Amino acid sequence: MFAAVYYNNRDVRIQKMPVPEIAADELLLKVMASGICGSDVIEWYRVPKAPRVLGHEATGVIVKAGENVQGYCVGDRVFASHHVPCNKCRYCLSGHHTACETLHTTNYYPGGFAQFIRVPRINVERGVYKLPADMSFEEGTFIEPLACVVRGQRLAGVRKEDAVLIIGSGISGLLHVQLAKANGVKEIFAADINPYRLGMAEKFGASHAINAVGNLAGRLKEINGGRLVDKVIVCTGATQAALAALECVDKGGTILFFAVPDPTVKVPVPVTDFWRNEITIKTSYGAAPNDLEESLAILGGKKVNVRDMITHRFGLRQAAEGFRLMAEAGASLKVIIEPNSE
Repeated sequence: MFAAVYYNNRDVRIQKMPVPEIAADELLLKVMASGICGSDVIEWYRVPKAPRVLGHEATGVIVKAGENVQGYCVGDRVFASHHVPCNKCRYCLSGHHTACETLHTTNYYPGGFAQFIRVPRINVERGVYKLPADMSFEEGTFIEPLACVVRGQRLAGVRKEDAVLIIGSGISGLLHVQLAKANGVKEIFAADINPYRLGMAEKFGASHAINAVGNLAGRLKEINGGRLVDKVIVCTGATQAALAALECVDKGGTILFFAVPDPTVKVPVPVTDFWRNEITIKTSYGAAPNDLEESLAILGGKKVNVRDMITHRFGLRQAAEGFRLMAEAGASLKVIIEPNSE
């Protein structure tokens, strides 16, 4: 089989490797679609572990099932979760599944940008979801990213009555816009420096799309009756976005760092002002099984429009072009790799 092996954003190589062998408790999945995540092109995050086959949003068809596997059959159309928690440790039991060591050490092999992947036993037991008959493989690739958004908004405590600012209008930002709108939030502000993405924010439901260059807090006050916002969701790792978030949250509000700057960046938090005004800073990482199940239900109910978020589709041999588009973050949103389309 062939796989797209990531070395860096400008070096993605198509290499041949053996089709994985499976054990009695495992599945072999023929990958039909796998989305390139924004995190896949964050080099400080990815390059230290390169070379490797990325891709953690894989959907496909089961082509082999181990003799001990129950509940899944050859021919089933499924989404496979790359990370699964143990559901036993103190972090899982307290609801912090994405802090679980098991979650951080489980994965399917070699990655979603390969023609076939081996799904290990623990992933089979806790992380494989059958796709509804009317859900395409492409739509299924949104199960994981939307689940991350579901988790983030739950942890941030987003409410219908909140004014919400989402900084960064890439895929994650636009999923936040759509989920907030689907949940009844009326005042949704989207900020970005890219005119194309601001247009997409309006298309997908933002009440206001604001150019983030300059005094973002001042623009918010002009539009929002003189006040800042209750929730700020940061969906870009740009340092300026993190700094702007600190200035845009209202008293009693919450900032959610859904994306973060690289580890060398130190964000100066005005802790005295935040203390006096009871402002909360939250983070969220990844998704747990309950988030994935909720995401699947939302997508199955057509409550968010993901089909129109797909701007590019490539076969495996064009994977490098897909990574280039994602890294440039220009006139593109969701880029899907279809490893078996050629």
